Formats: sequence, C-alpha cells, structure tokens
Amino acid sequence: MTDKLSIIIPMAGLGSRLRPLTWSRPKPLVSLAGATVLDHLLSMFKALDTRDDVEYVFVMSPGQQTLIQAHMQKTHPHVKVHYVEQPEKKGQSDALWHAREFLSGEALILFSDTLIDNDFSFLTARQPQAIAWVKAVPDPRRFGVAEVDANGKVTRLIEKPNDMNNNLAVVGCYYFPDGDHLVEAIEEQVQRNISLKGEYFLVDAINLMLEKNHPMRIEQVKTWLDAGTSEALLDTNRHLLETGCSHVPAIGQLEDTIIIPPVFIHPEARVITSIIGPHVSIGAGSLVQHSSIRDSILSPGTHITNSNLEGSLLGHDVVVNGLIGKFNLGDNSWANW
Repeated sequence: MTDKLSIIIPMAGLGSRLRPLTWSRPKPLVSLAGATVLDHLLSMFKALDTRDDVEYVFVMSPGQQTLIQAHMQKTHPHVKVHYVEQPEKKGQSDALWHAREFLSGEALILFSDTLIDNDFSFLTARQPQAIAWVKAVPDPRRFGVAEVDANGKVTRLIEKPNDMNNNLAVVGCYYFPDGDHLVEAIEEQVQRNISLKGEYFLVDAINLMLEKNHPMRIEQVKTWLDAGTSEALLDTNRHLLETGCSHVPAIGQLEDTIIIPPVFIHPEARVITSIIGPHVSIGAGSLVQHSSIRDSILSPGTHITNSNLEGSLLGHDVVVNGLIGKFNLGDNSWANW
C-alpha cells in the first residue's frame, strides 16, 4: 500500500445521450457554466490541494486522450494526470481493472457525469474505512441505494430496488483506504462472471468486499447534479450559475444590452443590442448581436445574430442567424433562416 491518493475518474463511453454535442468531443469537454464538465469536476477537489500526494487517473475510450490531454495541459498544467484506455465497453469494474496499477493505496472514485456539492477536506487524512456518498431522494427505484444498519455501517448496495423503504441513493462517488482490496474484489467478480448484459458494475465488486467484512460508511451530500443528458446539463447550468459561477464582463463588451442574471459571459465574448438571461452561459470568442438568449449554453466561438433562443445547447463555433426556438447543435454547425 502506497502513501498517495489516486482520484480515478472513469470517463469512457460515447456520450450518446448528449449528442450531437459529443460527436466531435468527449463528454467531459462539453461546455457548462463558463467552463467544461471536467473543469467543474476537478474544482470539487480544491480542498485536497494541501496534499502533495494527489494524482488523477482518467479512464477513457480509444481516441479520447488527445483532446482531454490537450485541455488538461492548457487549463490545468500543474495537475498530475495518468491516462488509461479502456479498449472495450465492458462496464465500470472493467474500467477500474485497467487502472489497477494506480489503485494501490487510497483511492477516490467519481464518475465523470456526476457533480456533487460536498466538502472533501476530511480526506486530507487517511480514513479508516471505505465511504459511499449518498443522497436521500423521493423515489429511489431509479437508482442504486445503500443499505445501512443501525450503526451506520453499509451492509450492501442494491441496484434499482423494488420498494421505497430505503431512499439513500448512491451518487457515484466512493473512497477506499486501500484500493488493493477493490482490485481483489473486481478480480473475483470477473472470475465469477457477476455481470449484466456483458458489463461489470462497481456495486457488485463493492458487495463482494462487504461480504468479506471490509467496513464502509456513508457520507450524505447536499446537492447531486447530473451532466449526462441535454436536459440535465441545462438543469446543472442553472444551478451552477445561481451558486457562484455567474460572471458579467466589463461594460466595454456589452453594447446596448440588457442582462437578466444569473449569467456567465466570458471576458473574450461580445454582446451587442441583445437581451441575455437568465441562466445563460456564453463562451470565449462568441458574438451575440440583435438577439434574445435565455436558459442556454453557448460554447466558445458561437455567433448568434437576429435570433431568439431558449433552452438551447450550442457546440463550439456554431453560427445561427434569424432563428426562433430551441436548438441542440453540435460543433461547427450552421443554421440560417
């Protein structure tokens, strides 16, 4: 067991629920509240900056590394990152198996479309037992839940329960004081072929650990956000803008424009004779003129003219002219009336 904390983020997958935004870029690089989904993920761990032994491990599909690595080198040049490829889509446990060389020691695992509001500062010291982050939800039947005994100890994880008796949904974030035990459980899971439709799920490996009396407790989160679908991305954008990610630039970038907060307008964007907001994110290099935009995400390089947009997701370098309505356009799209 080594003295380091590995923050492992499985991000393999096609991001099909976010198409067309993900036709040309990995899901973690989709724009969100003035940054990318990946940037917001990494910001969750600022409390761990005091540790000098933290390293990140990104588990990706073939072909994803070039764009993600370039983004990390540009935006987070001082972050130590290892890049691991998952050759086939065989589930969460399989992704972690390919990253097993980094699982010796403390490991914090978070799935890439999960954003939570939680203070990780207590992880500046090694914890005595594993942790599953949970949130109480009105209807737990769509999620996996943690079954907890009277002492607060997790006894098992249940995927999509049939009843409403337990509402502690697992949010996709786990801590292990010794990742070697998880690797052993994944190896047993694969040997016993504990899978569903050809995919190996992490909850099954964790249940094998619980059967061997490896202790696990829960940590409840205040906010659980999702960035895995178009509607969820807009919901999350609204929340982040309302809770600190808004930014209105200097007056020189705004000409005859009305701002209805909260909004994020990048310092390198320009807005002319328009109405912006609420809940709008406008990326770097964008130009909006003679338009009304609300509840939308405009990625860097978008050009919007004479349009009225609401509930829209626009990829990088999209051009829209003279349109009214709700649009979801991938990178380099062009729409004109």
